[in-house]
Amino acid sequence: MRYSRSWSLFLTLTLLAVAVSAFAERGDDSERKSKNGKTEGQIGDVNVVLEYGRPNVKGREVWGGLVPYGKVWRTGADEATTVTFSDDVKVEGQELPAGTYGLFTIPGEDEWTVIFNKTADQWGAFDYDAKQDALRVMVKPEKEEHVESLDFVIADASIVLRWELLAVPFRIEPAP
Repeated sequence: MRYSRSWSLFLTLTLLAVAVSAFAERGDDSERKSKNGKTEGQIGDVNVVLEYGRPNVKGREVWGGLVPYGKVWRTGADEATTVTFSDDVKVEGQELPAGTYGLFTIPGEDEWTVIFNKTADQWGAFDYDAKQDALRVMVKPEKEEHVESLDFVIADASIVLRWELLAVPFRIEPAP
């Protein structure tokens, strides 16, 4: 009888720990100005999940203002944006192992650096460490219809950041 009680207690505590950690991933957003966002999809056989804070434009100058050019940005609000790939992928033709990464960017007027950082769990970019970068790729921003709240979409074998009047796509494909 002791074995089953111990096992039952262990199982209950394990399930509780998993449930609490899943709930706490981005925290409660009821008091936040920037609500949490989550985008899930598939590219080939690869499951892709992005979790991020969704700041609003609110009439502000975003690019080169609120989000300065040439500086590392958390690519959202509050906690760093994370991206999870279930399998190895190629991003803009460069290999990236399966896993969860902090997704950072360095916006530029004509070109952006997209960064996949091994330290996924961090607040903003305050403790960002370039030594933890798993991959950096360069991409071109595109004009977009007005998008008030930052958003990510998974479409046409790409992840696309959309906010204000800009879209920033980066190609993803399953690694062979």
